[in-house]
Amino acid sequence: MRRGRRNGWVGLAYLSPALLFVLIFTVYPLVRMAWMSLHNWSLLTPPRWVGFDNYTRAAGDRQFWVSFGFTLKYTLIITPVLIVGGYLLALLTAHNSPVRRLTRTVVFTPVVIGLGVSSLLWYWLFSTDFGFVNKVLLDLGVIGDPVVWLGVDADRSNLAIIASVVWKVIGFGMVLFVGAIQAIPSDVTEASLVDGASYRQRVTRIILPLTLRTVLLVTLLSVIGSLLAFDQFYIMTAGQPQNETATSVFFVYLNSFPYLKLGYGAALSMVLALTILAFTVVQLLLTRRSHP
Repeated sequence: MRRGRRNGWVGLAYLSPALLFVLIFTVYPLVRMAWMSLHNWSLLTPPRWVGFDNYTRAAGDRQFWVSFGFTLKYTLIITPVLIVGGYLLALLTAHNSPVRRLTRTVVFTPVVIGLGVSSLLWYWLFSTDFGFVNKVLLDLGVIGDPVVWLGVDADRSNLAIIASVVWKVIGFGMVLFVGAIQAIPSDVTEASLVDGASYRQRVTRIILPLTLRTVLLVTLLSVIGSLLAFDQFYIMTAGQPQNETATSVFFVYLNSFPYLKLGYGAALSMVLALTILAFTVVQLLLTRRSHP
């Protein structure tokens, strides 16, 4: 009995740094944000209790829901591209060979580049007069005149940003998928070959089911990253035209800092946090159902 209790205290001691980290950097900020959302809070005046007025205001704020809808649209478009594209690249490069290892390295390299630096690079690439994208399209005869990619048309701006994010992020999902595919026991693959299974059958009936948990995890990470998109839109479009490309986080930033409405910004952040929590719960339920 004493030995078991002692082992329990030892385990708690090993776990305490992680618990302390979560408490300081996750639990406390979340509780603080929830408390701020119940106040009329500004950097210039003392906080004043308003209860749920900030949430009532958010429910009727048309611009917030426009930004939230644009964020969901962006998420729905880019998530399948990242998941399907990353998985296909993983299937092509999962088996080790010099060429495939080099391919994985090249595809993964943009992941280590900062998102701000990547956004500035693509802002230059999509420049109307000097950008490489317009030059290539003009040389190929696809367009007759330079195209204004950013800040004029919301759909065109969204397409340009999606291209930049896919280039930057797709390698992250590819590496996770490669790890999951390589973790499949070789005996399983060899048995399927002996049974005469085609490559398509091996992918759909063996590889995909055995890597489904990783697919769900990468999908959740992609959704969370898309819902929290800020840097690329702030740098490449600044919300233009007329805040049509302002994401939810961009709108929270505008209210919290330039407009000094910290309480209202905290309430909007809580709405985003609950949305992400809902996606996380769905992912956990799907993961549990995928493996009895």
